[in-house]
Amino acid sequence: MKESAEMFAGFYAGRRVLVTGHTGFKGAWLCLWLRRLGAEVHGFSLPPPTQPNLYELLPPETFASETRGDVRQAEAVVAVVRQVRPEVVFHLAAQALVRRSYAEPLETFQTNALGTAHLLEAVRMCGQRCITVVVTSDKCYENREWVYAYRENDPLGGHDVYSMSKAAAELVALAWYRSFFRPDPRLGPVVTARAGNVIGGGDYAPDRIVPDCVRALLEGRPIPVRRPRAVRPWQHVLECLSGYLWLAARLAETPPDSPLIGPFNFGPDPTAQQPVQVLVETLLRHWPGQWVDASDPAAPHEATLLSLAIEKAAALLGWRPVWTFARAVEETVRWYRRRHVDGHTDMAGFSLEQIAAYEADAHRLGLAWARTP
Repeated sequence: MKESAEMFAGFYAGRRVLVTGHTGFKGAWLCLWLRRLGAEVHGFSLPPPTQPNLYELLPPETFASETRGDVRQAEAVVAVVRQVRPEVVFHLAAQALVRRSYAEPLETFQTNALGTAHLLEAVRMCGQRCITVVVTSDKCYENREWVYAYRENDPLGGHDVYSMSKAAAELVALAWYRSFFRPDPRLGPVVTARAGNVIGGGDYAPDRIVPDCVRALLEGRPIPVRRPRAVRPWQHVLECLSGYLWLAARLAETPPDSPLIGPFNFGPDPTAQQPVQVLVETLLRHWPGQWVDASDPAAPHEATLLSLAIEKAAALLGWRPVWTFARAVEETVRWYRRRHVDGHTDMAGFSLEQIAAYEADAHRLGLAWARTP
């Protein structure tokens, strides 16, 4: 544990960190890692969005405090920020499903765009230096269905409400930083982070391919695959989280004109940009079963081609992916099989083992964040 606390230049040891959306898949993994790093972790979120979920497996001592609340309610967000007085905020609270945005467009926009404005306004009203990382999505780009990887300076957009709401959150973050944070020397930096399609143990969301695979395999039926030829940048959840953690740590002493202030892509190696069919077939090598093409021409629009360029993170942060596509899928399957097939109960402990393995692999690669001070 001591060695882990020294990761990310030892930045998180003793720091007050607020995570919005801490009951979600990514949020729960982030809180578990932050506690391992020695942070004082505070959470603000709605109840877990699924049953089962990863959050319910976390030890109670993971959190110094937890508040149930909705980022659409400005007063609730202000209250928790004033209570915690965070030194770092990771804003992950979101409506995170493309297909749900067709059914709940206003909820999606209000949560993702207006919720971001509420969070940034609360941090501003708190009036102390705080590093704020707003997590958006690779789908914030104006998708032109081309083979080129999207860079941070490519146009924002979105065919569906989810994608548009993430592009709007990007614009909200930029406008609040330029209008309020940069001119005020008391306040800290605001940055945005765009990840690829994240996989890993503990995700149970509907209409996501890995949870869909797990549900079908546990029920002994073929996996329905809606868009087998759609290409996505697949990455293990620990990849993007390492990027968020290192970005915030590097921003600790950042001047207002630093090139680190702005958007960052945290995506996988280009070899991990694979069709959904390849992901499913790779998963089935570790958990035998079958899949069926469930394509529906009348289904709501979803992008066919999507990939992220990660040269900026490599150049300015010394960040790059640690696990290959095959390793990411293998570790994901190991997690679900351990819980649902082998019947192990200490899944928080197993998750920490996976974090430790990821840290060790990053250390062997010589990555800056994984070096002990």
